[in-house]
Parts: sequence; structure tokens; C-alpha cells
Amino acid sequence: MRVLLELIRIILIFGIAGTIISTIVNGIYINIGVNMNQYGWLGSIAILILLFVWYRNKLQFSGLYSGKGKEKLPKMASQILILCSLFLLCAPPILSMLQMIFQ
Repeated sequence: MRVLLELIRIILIFGIAGTIISTIVNGIYINIGVNMNQYGWLGSIAILILLFVWYRNKLQFSGLYSGKGKEKLPKMASQILILCSLFLLCAPPILSMLQMIFQ
């Protein structure tokens, strides 16, 4: 039962936090003129990566499930994932700008 409740918690965290953060990021992208149909998905992937790192390093230790395998991501893996996420968040404005320049 605890495993099921933890799965529901994970789905809610990713669903609610992901939606809120994605709405904010998409609003910023729209305000600066990013082509959302072409590049908006990069921001969504970046948000999912950040939520994954946040869950694995912080939130999993405050949940209901207390089984095996609950350990933080290695520091290097966390740093790489966060850098990839930041790169993906910065990519849509740059790609949109390059597209406008070369058209």
C-alpha cells in the first residue's frame, strides 16, 4: 500500500510542479518570441530532468516508502543532469533567434 501511495505522490509532484513550472517557462518563452511549436518541448524536458534530480536528492526521503534503494544521485550525476537541464532551458531562445537571423 505504501508503494502505491508513493507512486501517486510522485505522479502528483511531477504533474503539479511540472505544470506550474512549465507554465512559467512557457510564458517567458512566449514573451521573448520563442517559436513554441518548434522548440517548446526542450523546456519541458529540462523541467522533467530538474524535477527528477529534486525528487531523487530530496523528496524521496520525505515520502511514505521506506524500502531499499533510497539513495541520492551521485554528486557528479546530479551536476551533469542540472547542467544539461540548464542547457535545454537556454536552447529555445537561442535556436529561435538563430532561425530568425538565417531566414
